[in-house]
Amino acid sequence: MPTKKPSSKKSTKTASSPVFPWLKSYPQNIQWDIDIPEKPLWALMDEAAAAAPDKNCIDFLGKKYTYGQISNLVNRVAEGLQKIGVKQGTKVGIFMPNAPHFVIAYFAILKAGGVVVNYNPLYADHEITHQINDSETEIIITLDLQALCTKLIPLLGSTTLKKMVVCSVAESLPFPKNILFKLFKRSEIAKLPINPAILNFNDLINNAGQPKAIKIDPKKDVALLQYTGGTTGIPKGAMLSHYNVYANAIQAHLWFVGMEYGKDKILAGLPLFHVYAMTAVMTLAILTASEIVMMFPRFNPFEAMKLIEKHKITFFPGVPTMYSMIAYHPKVKNIDLNSLKACLSGGAPLPIKIKEDFESLTGCKLVEAYGLSETSPAAIANPAYGVNKAGSIGIPFPRTEVKIVSLDDSSHSAERHINGQIAIKGPQVMLGYWNRPSDTKKVFASDFFLTGDVGYMDEDGYTFLVDRIKDLIICSGFNVYPRMVEDVIYRHPAVAEVIVIGVPDEKRGETVKAFVKLKENMILTEEKFLEFLRDKLSPIEMPKYIEFRDELPKTMIGKLSKKELKAEENSKKRI
Repeated sequence: MPTKKPSSKKSTKTASSPVFPWLKSYPQNIQWDIDIPEKPLWALMDEAAAAAPDKNCIDFLGKKYTYGQISNLVNRVAEGLQKIGVKQGTKVGIFMPNAPHFVIAYFAILKAGGVVVNYNPLYADHEITHQINDSETEIIITLDLQALCTKLIPLLGSTTLKKMVVCSVAESLPFPKNILFKLFKRSEIAKLPINPAILNFNDLINNAGQPKAIKIDPKKDVALLQYTGGTTGIPKGAMLSHYNVYANAIQAHLWFVGMEYGKDKILAGLPLFHVYAMTAVMTLAILTASEIVMMFPRFNPFEAMKLIEKHKITFFPGVPTMYSMIAYHPKVKNIDLNSLKACLSGGAPLPIKIKEDFESLTGCKLVEAYGLSETSPAAIANPAYGVNKAGSIGIPFPRTEVKIVSLDDSSHSAERHINGQIAIKGPQVMLGYWNRPSDTKKVFASDFFLTGDVGYMDEDGYTFLVDRIKDLIICSGFNVYPRMVEDVIYRHPAVAEVIVIGVPDEKRGETVKAFVKLKENMILTEEKFLEFLRDKLSPIEMPKYIEFRDELPKTMIGKLSKKELKAEENSKKRI
């Protein structure tokens, strides 16, 4: 059934509550203390298919799939998985870029009783091996691309992996692209060995589509193992329950009140295997019977602009670098982007300059949100229709509580406007880390999840993200927050991207280094750059080292990545 519009009923908490200061700032058309029903996650697909069977669910490079068609395939894959041994709790991996098979596999695994394990197909062999063994993945569903299958086939039997299900890319494409793909991309199509452990997707779905019903407890049963990036150590699997992910889809829909059931189109420029896209693109789209327009195999700014214009995209979730690439693209003024109703920025802090330039260009509200793999992911966001405070990540999602705790003692709360660690409590917060009880214990203070991020809250309940605790630069005993330096650097009209990190320094312990990518055809000398910064940064914040680069490292979802630069700098010796 179509989801109901958000209620305008006032929260039972008073607006003057000292515990929940954000309530006095809460959008009038959103109820903070809404009751979220407990349902299995696959109910999203069942309900959309029942209410809107003929609405388009996916557009994949021109081939359209309706909700009725996708639901039918979900049921057939679910029955097929049960027949090859998937039981309640069996770990089944998805190893592919965006494709219709991703959505089908995701909901089919859940309906069969399995647990989804998302894999980044760009991972190195040792990372894939670790995740398979750590999660105890028994089956992986992938595409018939050489780059994917050659990574997985050697792991059959040598890890916990027992079976592979291989799906055809060509069969997902419209005519004549399906023929042309086989002709011109022949070298990219995997030549699969004869092996009983390797199954063809078409053989898997050769059934009536009547999987055995699985009874679950949505709040206790794990739907998904979402592995963290591993920037602070070995990647860990965040256990997200059916209720965690279902609730976050409901929260996101409540937040974006302008969405109309069965009428919106969402651009999938983010990879669905990442937790951000899972909610902001996939589950939100299915909850609202929206059409997902997929990019394949990865994001391209000019292609994204053309898709927005052609398909009249209404909602585009992305990361700051995506909006930067569009806002400063040389051909952007030739493309009509006026169909966009709202854009969501997440995954990394959104520089104010990029927000202003993108909104000025498109007339579309660019809303910054905040979350983590451990929170399914969204927890805090600026209102889509309401007050957006400059530099703030916003106010808590419905049913979500946020507090700032002391950096020295997480059992004590910090005062208003005082930096501390951001802590979150809500229906979207994970059950814990898979097979890591000690790590789980470290990140919870009572029932609040400790994010590892530094921030503060103002008197209106708006949270301001200062930086990651692990990114803090300590210069001569003073704290320098890279994000604050980056925001200043972004004010220079020649700067396209910047990463600021701490590097070893014999006198200060650490000092500031800025890596800068300039906009196309722009020239900037270090002398002129420092002159621009001199009256905007304190001497301790001023970069001692500046390095101009043609490209800066990015993560799998396109956000700027400090990890590689830190490793590179730490290998050097400085005087």
